[in-house]
Amino acid sequence: MLVQFMLKNVLSFKDETVLDMTAINAYKEHESNLIDIKAKEKFLRVAAIYGANASGKSNLYLAMTYFQRIIVESLNNVDDGANTAIKKFYVPFSFENDNRENSEFQIIEILGDFEYRYGFEYNAECIVMEWLYRKNLKTNRTAIIFERTTEAVEFGAAVRKECEVYKEQLPVETLALSFLNKLKLKTDIFRSVYSGIMDTLVVPTNFCEDARILQTFLPQVIDHDKEKLVGFLNAIDTGIKDIKYDDSDKETKFVTFHKGRDEQEYPLDLYYESEGTIKSIMLFIYARMAIHNNRSIFVDELNVKLHPLLLKFIIDLFYNETSTAQLIYTTHDTTLMDKKFFRRDQIWFVQKDEFGYSELVALSDFKVRSDASFEKDYLAGVYGGIPLLRDFDMKEGE
Repeated sequence: MLVQFMLKNVLSFKDETVLDMTAINAYKEHESNLIDIKAKEKFLRVAAIYGANASGKSNLYLAMTYFQRIIVESLNNVDDGANTAIKKFYVPFSFENDNRENSEFQIIEILGDFEYRYGFEYNAECIVMEWLYRKNLKTNRTAIIFERTTEAVEFGAAVRKECEVYKEQLPVETLALSFLNKLKLKTDIFRSVYSGIMDTLVVPTNFCEDARILQTFLPQVIDHDKEKLVGFLNAIDTGIKDIKYDDSDKETKFVTFHKGRDEQEYPLDLYYESEGTIKSIMLFIYARMAIHNNRSIFVDELNVKLHPLLLKFIIDLFYNETSTAQLIYTTHDTTLMDKKFFRRDQIWFVQKDEFGYSELVALSDFKVRSDASFEKDYLAGVYGGIPLLRDFDMKEGE
């Protein structure tokens, strides 16, 4: 379960930026919107991030992608002359002369009975610092798993005996987490943290155009969960009464069935359905995967090609008391920016100043009146995160 994600000097986020999924205890509204693991804190099931075009909200999504790719790829291309992962994904703030400052990521996650804090500071040449700490949620005690600088790696007592022998083998461009995850160690700490980070599903922006998702996952959904899928498609009024597939050929074919006025069912190739329907099916696949496996999912521009009521339907799937799944999404659609649906700590804004610096702020950072309309105040510019429009005349011939 994701608790916090921090980035610094990445893309348009020059200063330290933190997305925090910890609920504010003082807020008593919409308790069902929270994950309660019987710990000191409760956590948000859904977070919505608003912002104008080019404000940087998609950069937050990209930052999570880069964070994961560095972890996955930092063992690749060592000593073979190709670009290393840290060089490929070192994308510091651009609008300063000679900006060569280090970039930084940190994630806090709860896995079982422990809270892990993992992060690293890096540039195009090396890992400057890296750290991993573990807090026992029952005793509230924090232990060092490892701390790394350019000079040395120091292991904590829980892993020192097993890992000490490998400390001199760690390349400067490779993350210790990536390196230790590949070793056959008795401790499961590194595998757990690595897997926990990768369990955040960062949904590609163009996922609606990627037929491989349907080819790979839709047959097993139809085989094992067709009733729920068809129920979902009925609930969002697609008109689909059934869905089947044929994998006897090289490419799996999908057919939906609609009822005509004569009460007969008529087949239709799935790819002739609307883009909104196809996106809805893909979102169902991702949501099902997240909810069944207690994973977090990060979606950029979730509202695109979705009616606001359908958007709410997707969001409501994550208010499942039996799951700790989380949904984080960026959007322009303010229809659901309402106290009837969201708590104040669930709404975030990204705004960019005239010099290109993006800033992430929560609605809870503002003094919000009890009778305030979130949407009305947002569109009025009270919280930022809206485009600064200037007069512009386009005259014929100019």
